[in-house]
Amino acid sequence: MVNEGTNQPPGESFNKVPLLIVLISGAFVAILNQTLLATALPHIMEDLELNANTVQWLQSIFMLVNGIMIPITAFLIERFTTRGLFLTAMGVFALGTVICAVAPNFGFLMVGRVAQAAGAGIIMPLMQTILFLIFPLEKRGAAMGMFGLIIAFAPAIGPTLSGWLVEHFPWRSLFYVILPIVIVDIIVAYFILKNITKQTFPKLDILSIILSTLGFGGLLFGFSTAGNSGWGSMQVVVSMIVGAVALVWFIRRQLKLEKPILEFRIFKYKIFTLTTILGMVVFVAMIGGAVILPLLMQTMLGFTAFESGLMLLPGALLMGIMNPITGRVFDKFGARWLAIIGLTILVITTFMFTNLDAQTTFLYLSVVNVFRMIGVAMVMMPVTTAGLNQLPSNLIPHGTAMNNTMRQVSGAVGTALLVTVMTTAALPEQGVSGMIHGVNVSFVVAGITAIIGLVLSFFLKGSRPEGEGKKIKIGS
Repeated sequence: MVNEGTNQPPGESFNKVPLLIVLISGAFVAILNQTLLATALPHIMEDLELNANTVQWLQSIFMLVNGIMIPITAFLIERFTTRGLFLTAMGVFALGTVICAVAPNFGFLMVGRVAQAAGAGIIMPLMQTILFLIFPLEKRGAAMGMFGLIIAFAPAIGPTLSGWLVEHFPWRSLFYVILPIVIVDIIVAYFILKNITKQTFPKLDILSIILSTLGFGGLLFGFSTAGNSGWGSMQVVVSMIVGAVALVWFIRRQLKLEKPILEFRIFKYKIFTLTTILGMVVFVAMIGGAVILPLLMQTMLGFTAFESGLMLLPGALLMGIMNPITGRVFDKFGARWLAIIGLTILVITTFMFTNLDAQTTFLYLSVVNVFRMIGVAMVMMPVTTAGLNQLPSNLIPHGTAMNNTMRQVSGAVGTALLVTVMTTAALPEQGVSGMIHGVNVSFVVAGITAIIGLVLSFFLKGSRPEGEGKKIKIGS
């Protein structure tokens, strides 16, 4: 781990634009990389002579390692300098990209994906932490809006770009496209990135790292494989039990440590707890559009993979455009009414997907999805910002790590839940109509989740950005 330089005082004035470009570029390639591979999996299967179950691990392992790394980033942020941690994370990501690009077999490809995920798992929470430390309270909404723009834009262009590349070039081109961006970002970061985060040099607790890995890794693996393997399969049951036991042990240990790896006592801040739950609820509802709709279009309505990606594109792009706008609105008015209006839109549009049939058109799916994404944009970044605003500076690394971890978990849970509902509620004997019935029921579940979020949003008080809220002493 590179570790040099002195810390930049958060309040010191400096040009934030170059710093933002470096951070956003790093986040962009990390998220783009996660979404590029899905379209290329059939080509990788053919080239390396793999079956579908094996090749899917290239996606699953990325999510697993990413989810395992995120909780540990709070410790890493407090232990190492901003420059050292960012350059190391991007360096590991670049190394993984090179390994993937030249991988002669599946084993090397997996090693590359693990390295990429380890780097990406550090980059995202680190970027959020830096944004909160360099921007004053009244400007954090706009800053997080720019962050949200990247989060939405990268997945929007990922599948389309990937589809075009694998049609015209070998699948390895996906990694060669990302590599120059990563290298340029590392070079620029070396010269302009400042040390923002404060080093407190917490003690490395090996047992906590092991428990965190088993806990979050076990649960993520269990939920992510339940949709395909079934909830009763041995690997799902065992991984869920191991994950749950390890996570409980991990939490109990963190509450006893003077300097924990991940600070669970931040949930004493009520607004942070509420906004974290709201973010998870919205993410579960949003997963319906990202996972269920492409399955519906390709397996039931006869659309191609490219067409299903094209259907999602306007909604994802508009969500990206909306994020900076909702960020500025948050800076003026707070999160409460943004969340209430956004969740109302999300509830209505989700239930508009509960009456689909074999005649449902591309235009209907695309337009309704656009409005769903507008609703998501009004909630996701504003409530995240409102929650993190409640935390004092020393707890922001723990807040961003916890927020990203909970989002990963809710994504895995949401995918498994909605796919399971879709398959169990389907009526195969009724043909396409019976299969679509399963999709409708899954959106009913997603709609109920959105209603829960709407009810919770009315309790979102004191989320205006004027102050950091009541400070609660957190210690042993």
